Amino acid sequence: MAKDKKQDEKELSAWVKYSEAEKKALHKLNEGYKAFLSQCKTERESVAEAVKQTEKAGYKNLDEIIAKGKKLSAGDKVYATCMGKAMVLFNIGSESLEQGMAILGAHIDTCRLDLKQNPLYEAGGMAYFDTHYYGGIKKYQWVTLPLALHGVVVKLDGTVQEIVIGEDDRDPVFCVTDLLIHLSQEQMEKKATKVIEGEKLDVLIGSYPLKEAEKDRVKAGILKLLKDKYDIEEDDFISAELTLVPAGKARDLGLDGSMVLAYGHDDRVCAYTSLMAMLDTKKVKRTACCLLVDKEEIGSVGATGMQSKFFENTVAEVLHALGGYNGISLRRCLANSWMLSSDVSSAYDSLYASAFDKKNVAYIGKGMVFNKFTGRGGKSGSNDASAEYLGKIRSVMKKHKVTFQTAELGRVDLGGGGTIAYIMALYGMNVIDSGVAVLSMHAPWEAVSKVDVYETMKGYKAFLQEI
Repeated sequence: MAKDKKQDEKELSAWVKYSEAEKKALHKLNEGYKAFLSQCKTERESVAEAVKQTEKAGYKNLDEIIAKGKKLSAGDKVYATCMGKAMVLFNIGSESLEQGMAILGAHIDTCRLDLKQNPLYEAGGMAYFDTHYYGGIKKYQWVTLPLALHGVVVKLDGTVQEIVIGEDDRDPVFCVTDLLIHLSQEQMEKKATKVIEGEKLDVLIGSYPLKEAEKDRVKAGILKLLKDKYDIEEDDFISAELTLVPAGKARDLGLDGSMVLAYGHDDRVCAYTSLMAMLDTKKVKRTACCLLVDKEEIGSVGATGMQSKFFENTVAEVLHALGGYNGISLRRCLANSWMLSSDVSSAYDSLYASAFDKKNVAYIGKGMVFNKFTGRGGKSGSNDASAEYLGKIRSVMKKHKVTFQTAELGRVDLGGGGTIAYIMALYGMNVIDSGVAVLSMHAPWEAVSKVDVYETMKGYKAFLQEI
């Protein structure tokens, strides 16, 4: 009987273990997270908000410190950004940086529809934006949804025009149309990958003709509106980064409000919890670091992705400002570091039970998730964390009473995925994937449990303090 009771306690959701004070802390964290999700739907917006909160917490801009020739010392808190789309924070510890850092690393890019460089056209008396989807999506999920336009337009004089259309209740929204069911017999016979093809993900943006125009009157009307309201010319699209994302705020999910439904949990749920853990961490022995990067959904490439030298170069600058930079000190710092690759895991969905190994899958409401490995098939492309590192992680989580679970992404031969873990592991540091279980991952609207968000933030903070 005692054994059964112990097993029952193990199976209980983390919800039932909280005091009233912890429930209040959980609610506060999730309200802040929902606000972040609702306001920050691009990597630029995420970095801008992170900088705002970071500076409020007392962090200083590393570039300004370097420009003034100032030095860093234990207790200093600094941050740096890259092209407004990636960011890293350091809380300098009392130990030498050569002893390594405690690193939280998440990505802030999300699946979406990007506008092409020549996007605007008219067909059939309607105006459209031509798009190129970003990241791994089920294309059929993106039709008939209300979409919002986010991004920047850079004009010839260098002026940067920020654009957000579709989030305010008074704004118009946009959508990809679909074929009516009455005429879709042939469409319905196609494979899911072909029901909606990439070149069909063009977004309807208008139908009102400009009477005085000689041709393409609807397009002309759109161009006039863009000029009058936003001072944007058609050629300005060439130097623009504009993206279409699901319109609307993050919302409580379920009658009990126990979950959050939103666009872009992957991976802003781990980015936000990492940032909050970092900002709430005080003095440390081992330097604490929080890294928010771009381009993970397309291979972590480019100047703002994890494969760039941004992180390595910034660590070198920190070492230099501490008065201890040389080639070997940088290598020692990176090799001696410990990292949580903060990324999401797939949550068990009973409606698709055959896709999972029930003994090795993450469950909603069961706390923070650790993935020893990801990859595909025979662990291809995976970082496979060591048993020693997992033992240390277990010890830290137990000490701080963090509810956690271990998981794989799905059935062995069914699929898989990658994170930034394998890239950081190239330095020789200990790395493991950890984060929040997500339902409907990579769909326009994803779901997470509020309790998992809270436990993950607790786990990240414990890691920074103890590892």
